[in-house]
Amino acid sequence: MDKIKLGYAPTRRSIFSAPDAVKYRSLTKNRLAELGVEIVDIDDINKEGLLYDEQEIPAVAAKFKAAGVDGLFVPHCNFGTEYAVAALARELNLPVLLWGPRDERPDEKGTRLRDSQCGLFATGKVLRRFRTPFTYMTNCRLEDPEFKRGIGVFLAVCNVVKTFRRIRILQISTRPYDFLTTMCNEGELLEKFDIRIAPIPMTELVQKMDSVKDSEEARKTAAFIKTNMELKVEELVIGKVAALKTAMKELTNQYGCGAVAIQCWNALQSEIGIMPCAANSLLTGDGIPVVCETDIHGAVTSLLAQAATMGEAPIMFADWTVRHPDNDNGELLQHCGPWPLAAAKSKPVLAKPLVFDYPGSVSAEAKHGDLTLLRFDGDNSEYSLLLGNARGIDGPYTLGTYLWIEVKNWKRLEAKIVEGPYIHHCVAVHGDFVPVLYEACKYLGIKPDLYDNNDEDIKAFLRGE
Repeated sequence: MDKIKLGYAPTRRSIFSAPDAVKYRSLTKNRLAELGVEIVDIDDINKEGLLYDEQEIPAVAAKFKAAGVDGLFVPHCNFGTEYAVAALARELNLPVLLWGPRDERPDEKGTRLRDSQCGLFATGKVLRRFRTPFTYMTNCRLEDPEFKRGIGVFLAVCNVVKTFRRIRILQISTRPYDFLTTMCNEGELLEKFDIRIAPIPMTELVQKMDSVKDSEEARKTAAFIKTNMELKVEELVIGKVAALKTAMKELTNQYGCGAVAIQCWNALQSEIGIMPCAANSLLTGDGIPVVCETDIHGAVTSLLAQAATMGEAPIMFADWTVRHPDNDNGELLQHCGPWPLAAAKSKPVLAKPLVFDYPGSVSAEAKHGDLTLLRFDGDNSEYSLLLGNARGIDGPYTLGTYLWIEVKNWKRLEAKIVEGPYIHHCVAVHGDFVPVLYEACKYLGIKPDLYDNNDEDIKAFLRGE
């Protein structure tokens, strides 16, 4: 993951203390440095390094654009200049974080130096007039835990938005004939979200496999497989898995893509003689998610999940499959084997899958723990993000990559999936990233759909409660 870079535009207003605003500009900047946040400041725009002069907005915007910032952070170091903030935010069209330091008590003469909170109220209203979405971090002190947490959430939100706005998906062959569920409106995805798809025929993949099968990259991949997987296949299969993984990686680079949607069955097996699951697993582990059954929306979901975790948690592309035999709120997440090895509870097995008579699948139970589940989908020109939490639980052994999970109310979630616009695919990641994805949706133009019906709890978390 590229490091997220923030445009740092602290603001003040003339009728309040300029020296105190300069002081808090520096204190805030130092605190960001302590947290390891990369910023681009405006210290060279004026001697105070503060945003307050409307005439300087073009220079500030030009500097931030040239530096390639991913978000805008606007500390209100005193009341702030709301119209300058709103104009800059609209010009940049990036996630915006509003915050102001909590004011000290008035002095013995009743004088107040900053009134930062009052200025935040004004800026929020003007941003709404400008129809510019923004994130608000509660008025607090620099040392408060809310500040550190709020900055961390906002950086992840910026990463999700940055990823979403440059999605390019390599589509390998058509969707399987039987899978009307995974059809997508390619033109609409481009028109609405600038999501671009690079479709290639199966023959191009096969030709690329043939050209890379003896490469150094393929040999390294084969060696990695032998070291990190329990093998129940012939040597020839290992070589084909390594060649497939290497070929897909080269093709994603060639077409400038960040994820792959592959047909995976059944034309592929007749062409190369293996299941692609293990190769999908390995490439996903390298940070290039690969999804099954040419599920373009699933590829989008995988990229959103990966961005929310800042690349720190393995992406598990899964089927909702069957209910737990003993737990009414339990469900089986499973697929033939595309989950990264890092997700596995024990050493994965390279063998045959559940229903296909071809080798190349991975079998392993995933680690338990807290999870985030999500699914980007849409139909009839409306798109949303199904989103919520779960936890891994014990359950019967099954083939493939799998994890039994428990949610608060399975019947409610099941109804949401059936009634749509969702399908039988989702993405799971370890950890709680629901607040990040919920907040990111306001910048993506899609609706967050919380299956736990806990909107107020998420908002409270984002407020720092």
